[in-house]
Amino acid sequence: MPTAVVTPRERMVLRAAREIKEGETVFVGTRLPLLAYLVAKATHAPNAVALYENGLVREKAARELLFTMGDPPNILDATLASSTLDVMGMMQAGRVDLGLLGAAEVDRHGNLNSTEVADEAGRPVRLPGSGGAADILALARRSVILVPQEKRRLVEKVRFRTSAGRGDGPGWRGRVGLPDAGPSAIVTTHAVFRMDATLEELYLAEMFEGVTVDHVFTRMSWDPRIAQPVGLTRPFSDEETGALRRIDPEGFWTGT
Repeated sequence: MPTAVVTPRERMVLRAAREIKEGETVFVGTRLPLLAYLVAKATHAPNAVALYENGLVREKAARELLFTMGDPPNILDATLASSTLDVMGMMQAGRVDLGLLGAAEVDRHGNLNSTEVADEAGRPVRLPGSGGAADILALARRSVILVPQEKRRLVEKVRFRTSAGRGDGPGWRGRVGLPDAGPSAIVTTHAVFRMDATLEELYLAEMFEGVTVDHVFTRMSWDPRIAQPVGLTRPFSDEETGALRRIDPEGFWTGT
């Protein structure tokens, strides 16, 4: 039986890790996606393979906490240390099952913003930009996004469309020449949203234990449709929480 109490960021990482299937090839984004992949690798998906936008391919998990994908522990024992062009080419060829990403903003159609937000006074604040996220969301067979459940992050429409999800809604990806893929799930600190295949917008599919619909809706900027019935996240096992805390023992990424 599970005994550990998890923080909101820990449960977001742990739930995202469950989206990775055994044996999949995963294009891993930086920060929290790094942890989610490593948790999956240590628990239910030992044969999952990781690609990183700096050209690394890994079949073995890194043995130390990663702060960036270019850290020496991520290079040590890598299956391949190549170039961005090589790993992006693998994705273009349809060899990436899942993209695992973070974002500053996500909107109802699963578009991501990691380019520019506004501060409390409404002034623009520049962010790092796409990295490989635009390519990943465009070309991976499906993508999972990790983002804290906050009104300023879950928005009606992103301020800047850095990475295209379902664009403006039904049929948009086909009209602009993108494959019929994009985000399959948004995992937050409170819930899991999934993409409605017909409406091409996100709906509330699952909530963590102790979270209510009101908790979710007051921390986002639109009212999504709700699955009937809405799911309840299965409790995290000691194996899952133990794996995460071995990877990030001081809570560098997952602390409140």
